[in-house]
Amino acid sequence: MQAIDHDVLKHSLDWLEGTRPWLCTIVKTLGSSPRPVGSVVAISDDGRQVGSVSGGCVEEDLVERLRAGEYAGERPELIEYGVSAEENERLGLPCGGRITLLLQRLGQDDKPWLAAALQAMDERRCVERHLDINTGETRLEPVSHFTSLSLGHQTLRQCFGPRLRMLLVGAGQLAHSLAELGLAMDYEVMVTDPRAQLLDQWEGPPVALVQGMPDDVIREHAADRHSVIITLTHDPRIDDMALMEALGTEAWYVGALGSQRTTEKRLARLRQLDISDQQLARLHAPVGLDIGSKTPIEIAVAIMAQLTRLRRRRPEA
Repeated sequence: MQAIDHDVLKHSLDWLEGTRPWLCTIVKTLGSSPRPVGSVVAISDDGRQVGSVSGGCVEEDLVERLRAGEYAGERPELIEYGVSAEENERLGLPCGGRITLLLQRLGQDDKPWLAAALQAMDERRCVERHLDINTGETRLEPVSHFTSLSLGHQTLRQCFGPRLRMLLVGAGQLAHSLAELGLAMDYEVMVTDPRAQLLDQWEGPPVALVQGMPDDVIREHAADRHSVIITLTHDPRIDDMALMEALGTEAWYVGALGSQRTTEKRLARLRQLDISDQQLARLHAPVGLDIGSKTPIEIAVAIMAQLTRLRRRRPEA
């Protein structure tokens, strides 16, 4: 599975064979916004597009303006959408929403950094793009973790690479709530369940749905230090299999839903399966902060709060 950023950069590189595509990045939002800061869209000379900075209306308007020659593209340029109530209504932006885009026309000089960024993403490494807004020149620097976009007077710093990937084991109602919050907080969210009927009935946000045995899915998609794995099924046959695999990986966070009593029984079973005390010490269970949560959204809030606290204390965060 590749992130949408990868698709955007890949198409941009491909389109540079004979044309000069545009790379548009959300660098600032005010009020409600359909897409978060850092979202990108690539637009070709003939109006094709990959990625998104809105629900679609901004892209349509932007394509029209680009093809009409409103922007010369000699240097990166900041433009705003949603500056009036009329424009919000016309474009379908949330009430009061405003987004600022950095519009850059790519050229042959951009090929090396695009190729290097794509290679880093394929290898699940992070690189930071430093764009000189005055000249359009870009250089890449390796970074140890995903960083938030920052915009100065002369420089844009934008990270490409693996965001923390949140793998939710179990496609129930709690996974719906947790996926919503995870996406809002810039996690890459995946949901896995060996039960095809639950994935078929998924009514949560648009995330990657992977059917398969949890240990296989973890090995393939969530075994590195940029991974968060949380079991949610209440079925020991599924959760225990996932945890046996997860606790042996480099995953940054492994959590399991359940009461204190359920957790004690789970730990006893895992010990019988030769999971060491050192590995078990990595397990966050019961998952989430103890805030007295009961409903799915309350439990999801408790889990995201714990993740946030741990990320702030993480040496590389």
